[in-house]
Amino acid sequence: MNVARRSTRNVRPGPLPAAILFGLTLALPAVFLAQSAAVRHVDRDQLMRDLTVLASPEFEGRRTGSAGSLKARGWIVEQFRRAGLKAAGAAEYLQPFMFSVTDRRAAMPGGGPFRISYAAANVIGRVDGREPRSRLLVVTAHYDHLGVRDGVLYPGADDNASGVAALLAAARFFAANAARHPLLFAALDGEEQGQRGARALLESTLVDRRGIAMNINLDMVSRSTRREIFAAGTAFAPWLLPILQDVQTRAAVTIRFGHDRPSPASGDDWTHSSDHGPFHDAGIAWVYFGVEDHADYHAATDTSGRVDATFYGDVVDMIIEAIRTIDARVD
Repeated sequence: MNVARRSTRNVRPGPLPAAILFGLTLALPAVFLAQSAAVRHVDRDQLMRDLTVLASPEFEGRRTGSAGSLKARGWIVEQFRRAGLKAAGAAEYLQPFMFSVTDRRAAMPGGGPFRISYAAANVIGRVDGREPRSRLLVVTAHYDHLGVRDGVLYPGADDNASGVAALLAAARFFAANAARHPLLFAALDGEEQGQRGARALLESTLVDRRGIAMNINLDMVSRSTRREIFAAGTAFAPWLLPILQDVQTRAAVTIRFGHDRPSPASGDDWTHSSDHGPFHDAGIAWVYFGVEDHADYHAATDTSGRVDATFYGDVVDMIIEAIRTIDARVD
């Protein structure tokens, strides 16, 4: 997540759906139903191992362009290869790109702003669909984080080792269980500097914007004391709401809606807060799965030891079920 801070104040998400049980329409809380009919798709031990590896000191907080980022990139490539994903780019799963940012805290001689250039790379793999002419579903999660600052390591376990490990779990699932649509799995770089990886992907020849059905973006999905995960994006794609309400009946976590309009009812607007933002700007439908802020957001204490493994596993099961349901219902 590349915003300075996401507030949790004054959030009033949309209502959860009522359920049909034994032929009667009952206004039961969705979480009650979720607990009684939850699906299981994920190897949870593998999920936590992947998150722990990505958030380990070996990868030095995965700051774009750092030695730790290069190690993380190579590790993700190997996971894609083992899962059986096809390389989407010419450079063995990698889409290299360059970008520059202005650091106004530092000045060049004469007082001009200091420009920093980055050599970055997305890791992209593809799974063919049963209907090859169907439009593409693009699943994204950024692997970069803040790195080491003033000698302090920022591990980025929830932000966003959690999203990348979830993406890997989904990639393994769909490599073994072909969907209708072809799927593109993109571990993106440069999100913390302004969603650079998502922009580079959409500007490349690797995808045809007109051929993308939607983007499913995963960013901070492993921690919630209330066992809640937000699905933002339905305000722009109302047809998506009943699909996710249906998914709720098979989920062990509460799916909340909102954070996709600048209004008190929606809460803080997350429309451009992560890598789904460039897809939104390109006119592509999206859903963003993420939790609200916690005290360890963008802090050195965002470690794998603070992840709620049960909640996290339940969320990733729900995400895979959501992709399955979207795949079945979206043309």
